[in-house]
Amino acid sequence: MSDNRQVNIIPSFETFLDNHAVFTLEELDTFLSTYRTGNTNTRKSSLAYHKKRGKILSIRRGLFAAVPKGFDEQKYQVDPFLLASKLAADAVLSHHAALEVLGKAYSMTRRVTFLSASKVEPFKFQDMSYQRVRVHPELSAHKKEDFGTTTITRQDAEIKITGFERTMVDLLSRPDLAGGWEEIWRSLESIEYFDLEMVYDYLILLNNSTLFAKVGFYLEQHKEALMVDESFLQKLEQHKPKSLHYMQRQNRKDGTLLKRWNLLVPEEMINRSWSDVI
Repeated sequence: MSDNRQVNIIPSFETFLDNHAVFTLEELDTFLSTYRTGNTNTRKSSLAYHKKRGKILSIRRGLFAAVPKGFDEQKYQVDPFLLASKLAADAVLSHHAALEVLGKAYSMTRRVTFLSASKVEPFKFQDMSYQRVRVHPELSAHKKEDFGTTTITRQDAEIKITGFERTMVDLLSRPDLAGGWEEIWRSLESIEYFDLEMVYDYLILLNNSTLFAKVGFYLEQHKEALMVDESFLQKLEQHKPKSLHYMQRQNRKDGTLLKRWNLLVPEEMINRSWSDVI
């Protein structure tokens, strides 16, 4: 008697793995639906079969990585940036992680930050930490969450990251997400060009006078290298704080008051002697 029962293991599943270095259950279900009904039994049996063969790593609930041919599942390192891009449907790699992806980070870190409106709890995988950062409420209010972002291809997958202009402003806003001021300065100094009008438009959206001052200070320090016109600095100056603000609110150490920006800046930053800067 012939057995007409449907076989749950799909031979072409390996094609899916070859084209999805990191994948979600939703992506897998979309693939399975083109061959079967996409029912959960098919999915479960396919996952179990390929996990047993060492072809799939479980990252967290609903998220997996494909182990390439010839790699040991116990030693294979998943691309952390590709992983982070799959942690939420709207994930955008940001801050220091964006610099690393763009090849402009002064040093590498063991933390990947990404923007998302979804709540994603921090977690660790393969000695890397993953931290979600909330999208700025001013951007959400104007439906401009994607302002200053770009899409790149990594391992045949498209991932979104913040571009140079937004990354610069975001880093000056949250130095704690970049390893401190020295790391920020040295990393940003490897970027040869910024679209200053985009920087200005982003600052207008964020509507934060302290950020206008921080960006103004940074661009003034690098005026010649970045070919910043004095007229642009004057435009930023019009939005500076009306009273004294600190370069880093959490670290109100003594410094020099830059009256042009109403900004108190540590001497080490002005003199670029980084030994005591956090």
